[in-house]
Amino acid sequence: MDRLVIDTNVLVSAAMLASSVPGRVVDRALDRSILLFSESTMDELKEVLSRSKFDGYISRRERAVFLAQLESISEPIPTIQLVRECGDPKDDKFLEVALNGRADAIITGDADLLRMNPWREVGIISPTEYLEKFI
Repeated sequence: MDRLVIDTNVLVSAAMLASSVPGRVVDRALDRSILLFSESTMDELKEVLSRSKFDGYISRRERAVFLAQLESISEPIPTIQLVRECGDPKDDKFLEVALNGRADAIITGDADLLRMNPWREVGIISPTEYLEKFI
């Protein structure tokens, strides 16, 4: 099974609309892969999903269920080796999960991360590229 890091932007989009490309990515990844998270990446996802701007799209209960399901089936990765290589320092946490968790790929819509593909033998791909790989 592939070991994957999925960026917050993809997970938020998946939570908002399950039938979207990010939603299909998360469904496929859950079926075929091991999802990796650090405390930092999970905290960011929780913080973003708690924002009231999403109340009109998905209920707080649905967001809580989404988070609980992700946490229950994902592998927590301790951050032992730090990374300071991304053009946007707040994205280094995803590289850290990939490095410490021996990830095969990072799935993201973030241009700063996508420009780094490949990074230390870790593929950094968009949600569309991920789906194309499995269709």
